[in-house]
Amino acid sequence: MRQYQTIKTKYPDALLLFRVGDFYETFGEDAVKAAAILGIVLTHRNNGGDRTELAGFPHHSLHTYLPKLVKAGQRVAICDQLEDPKLTKTIVKRGVTELVTPGVSLNDDILNAKSNNFLASIHFGERLLGVAFLDISTGEFFTAEGSLEQIDKLLQNFSPNEILISRAHKNEYNDFFGSRFHSFFIEDWVFQEDYAKETLTSHFKTATLKGFGVSHLKYGIIASGVVLHYLSDTQHRRLSHITTLKRVAEEEYIWMDRFTMKNLELYQTGEENAVTLLQVIDKTLSPMGSRMLKRWLALPLKNIERIRQRHNVIAHLSNTDQTLIKLQNSIKRMSDLERLISKVATGKVSPRETIQLKNSLEALVPISQALLSSQFPALEELGNKINPCEEVRNRIKEMLQEEAPVNIIKGNVIAKGYSEELDELKALSHSGKDHLNKMLQRETARTGISSLKIASNNVFGYYIEVRNTHKDKVPEEWLRKQTLVNAERYITEELKEYESKILGAEERILHLEQQLFSQLVVWLQEFIIPIQENARVAAQIDCLCGFTQLAKENNYVKPTLNDSTELSIKNGRHPVIEKQLPPGEAYIPNDLLLNRENQQIIMITGPNMSGKSAILRQTALIVILAQMGSFVPAEEARIGLVDKIFTRVGASDNISMGESTFMVEMNETASILNNLSDRSLVLLDEIGRGTSTYDGISIAWAISEYMHEHPCRAKTLFATHYHELNEMATTFERIKNFNVAIKEVKDNVLFLRKLVPGGSEHSFGIHVAKMAGMPGQVIRKAEKILKKLEKSHSSEELTEKLQTIPNDLQLSFFNLDDPLLERIKEELIHLDINTLTPVEALMKLNEIKRMLSKNKKASS
Repeated sequence: MRQYQTIKTKYPDALLLFRVGDFYETFGEDAVKAAAILGIVLTHRNNGGDRTELAGFPHHSLHTYLPKLVKAGQRVAICDQLEDPKLTKTIVKRGVTELVTPGVSLNDDILNAKSNNFLASIHFGERLLGVAFLDISTGEFFTAEGSLEQIDKLLQNFSPNEILISRAHKNEYNDFFGSRFHSFFIEDWVFQEDYAKETLTSHFKTATLKGFGVSHLKYGIIASGVVLHYLSDTQHRRLSHITTLKRVAEEEYIWMDRFTMKNLELYQTGEENAVTLLQVIDKTLSPMGSRMLKRWLALPLKNIERIRQRHNVIAHLSNTDQTLIKLQNSIKRMSDLERLISKVATGKVSPRETIQLKNSLEALVPISQALLSSQFPALEELGNKINPCEEVRNRIKEMLQEEAPVNIIKGNVIAKGYSEELDELKALSHSGKDHLNKMLQRETARTGISSLKIASNNVFGYYIEVRNTHKDKVPEEWLRKQTLVNAERYITEELKEYESKILGAEERILHLEQQLFSQLVVWLQEFIIPIQENARVAAQIDCLCGFTQLAKENNYVKPTLNDSTELSIKNGRHPVIEKQLPPGEAYIPNDLLLNRENQQIIMITGPNMSGKSAILRQTALIVILAQMGSFVPAEEARIGLVDKIFTRVGASDNISMGESTFMVEMNETASILNNLSDRSLVLLDEIGRGTSTYDGISIAWAISEYMHEHPCRAKTLFATHYHELNEMATTFERIKNFNVAIKEVKDNVLFLRKLVPGGSEHSFGIHVAKMAGMPGQVIRKAEKILKKLEKSHSSEELTEKLQTIPNDLQLSFFNLDDPLLERIKEELIHLDINTLTPVEALMKLNEIKRMLSKNKKASS
């Protein structure tokens, strides 16, 4: 127990699994936690008079219990016996061999094949934040720096399983990021620039970090250094598979904040059993492809050339079925190359996984041939990046048995003919066993005991067992060793002699196989970089084949991307909803046109359940799919490059943070209005509905006016219940009214789901309540109240009042009859802001300020 306490003191934050003989034991508080999480028995024992809680499980069940502990958010320190108990007379030497945490694991039972397992680190700098993401199971390492909002977005994109933060910034982190992620706080001294640079350059064996293009990211470097320090701290020091550090260049990808990603349900959804976009579009066949697709979805491109290249590959593969089928069949044969080579680097690869590595490299050969013979430049380029690794494949093939076991202790790992010494030992072992069989036959004939058998156990080794009914026939030279209820066990000189031969050979075989396999793993580590590159190429091909399959199965078309700011979709469909429709029911497609010249804002009215939100979402999803490089669900799509997508869709209280639905709505809308660009796509759904009607209409009107008057002229879809907003189209030239058509038949309403020009007059909310099964009494009462309200509150009056309010977004003081203001007006009108530098602008502002202050003094 003293030994346990000493080790536990070094890992106070971890749950310590302490190896005692054939069991992993936990003690004290750890035992209470482990018993609750694992559902195992909690007992007690007395240690020197102290009563200590105890819970344990057999060591061979580690792979069953470890994932449960880690998934429950525990950091688990695995303490093993570091020497053979047979070889020591004192207490067995023990030590922690691995610290497994939610963000640091190579265990297949903990990892999800289709998702990365990122460990993140955040450094709070003076102005900006630095962030790093590392997946130890694949070797992928990323860094970036930016504002709180940018880092928040990246956390949403990468979904880390664990985040490291300095203890000094615990409150700041909790205030902004809350408890959405599993976090671990470490000492402040680790977050030092010099220490981080030294840690990184020492790992990569370089003098500087310039070669990675990250040397200017001071805070990003600190965050990256912290991640590597933490790996060393958790006993993960074999990291040769982490070969590069990549910058996540925010400027290369569409900006989507976390509200947008949540609202569009790209790969997460708050609803149980709801289907995400990722589930619909993921047609990949390998774990590497699935993980890459997730990243493509989180970071849609802004580079037209790269997007077009992906579109052209899909178009080519759509027209060459044979190539597509050949590529897909080969990808299906591949295991997780990325994680296999990481296990080689960390020395945790099993013989069976090494065979899987060889088979995966062999599956790349026909892929390479198909790409190089495709006569299509983009595919030939990918084919040239594949390294056949022939030397690796041949070495594994000649060295390992094809049916090699998972655990090397099981034996039969090294192939026949590879090692002469090993083959001789195996022959000796087998001939010894043959000799035992012959001995059994000989002794059975000599003694006449038909039920004679030769077996072995750990206590006596090999023995001859005789049932009690035949014990009078036992020869005198046999030596009795054990008496059982129904039988006696004997040994002979001859048996002992062969036992030492067989056991000696088997022990030597096991040692030699382990030695040869270890040599192979060390040799394989020289090929980490080419195999990682092969895995990346395979993942890309898998994603592009998946996009091709998606387009063929669902009738998607190739979009046209250009440098304009227009968005034109003909017969667009919602990729997720169309897959959820009952068999035989067709999705009703819609046309949509947005531009910055004459149709900047579309005001969509229509009743609940008519499909307003679906039209908003499908527009964003079509843009995202197009800029990911996929074909899109439409008859035709012309997309001027979009750089930011903002959505304010649906209502959700953030009760845990003490925010109401309306507060959440206003926070999200404020974030949109403060970050607009001229290539933004903005989707607003029911803004203002979280407050009173007049409040809501006022806010919605003011937001729409702001969007219209803002110099960015961001393309906007605004779905609303407030029919009063339809009047804005008469005052603001780039606001156009559309509604989702319905058809009234007697007391019923049919939803036609078609977007048509013009505003809608009614909400049909009471009709929807009736469809939901509301009691008739409630429906009748609601209809009476509605008629009364419609008489007393004329919406025409409200609209007239809203239109007469002066437009504060214009500089209305120029209407005043003041010579000084007229002078300032003239100054501003003749100012060429396109050629004005920031310094000149500040000087001009200062000049106007002086003019106004002089005028103020003169008047006083």
